[in-house]
Amino acid sequence: MEEEAGAEVPLLKIKGDYHQGCPGCAYDRKKEVYRGLPYKEFLYLWMICLTAALPISSLFPFLYFMIRDLHVAKRTEDIGFYAGFVGASFMFGRCLTSTIWGIAADRIGRKPVVVFGIFAVVIFNTLFGLSFTYWMAIATRFLLGALNGLLGPIKAYAIEVCRPEHEALALSLVSTAWGIGLIIGPAIGGYLSQPAEKFPNVFSPDSLFARFPYFLPCLCISVFAAVVLIGCIWMPLWRAI
Repeated sequence: MEEEAGAEVPLLKIKGDYHQGCPGCAYDRKKEVYRGLPYKEFLYLWMICLTAALPISSLFPFLYFMIRDLHVAKRTEDIGFYAGFVGASFMFGRCLTSTIWGIAADRIGRKPVVVFGIFAVVIFNTLFGLSFTYWMAIATRFLLGALNGLLGPIKAYAIEVCRPEHEALALSLVSTAWGIGLIIGPAIGGYLSQPAEKFPNVFSPDSLFARFPYFLPCLCISVFAAVVLIGCIWMPLWRAI
């Protein structure tokens, strides 16, 4: 049936508004045709949000002992003072760059920003576990936060890849994955830190994990992030128009 005269016509039905090869137009057309849940896109949402959340809180169970072992505090009472700066450096870096990453996601697309953010998790979370000075620990955590622009673009991606009636579910998946990451992260950090002392039959006192007792939990999170990074090769592309 032809459109009634004077009726409002959706933009994608107006000739010339669909651009061949444009990921945004392709997704809009897909949402018009397919009315079910985008399970593949939701899986990417879940895994990426989990990757972003895990490094945030994984250090807190062992941060006191890490600062103690770095010998930066002259008194035991000062350990908490120095630990606070390491814990805050991630969010300080993040608050400085979050807006910039949002602008970049609008300009160059969601996927490049997400891929770069996960790559930053792999690199700087690993380096944090290998920190041998206090300033290295602060610098790696700061760069981890500053270069981790995942949360804003992935929320935008959640809205863009699903129909309006599924947007609340998409955003709830983001929040749920984020919350689970903040639960699992400290569990990993507490259980896997100082493995040479906790599991002497598995980790030798002369091993790398004995020299860097807080490297194992960071390594496990980085390996998970690397797997997600590889999976993002097949992530459906979205680029702002």
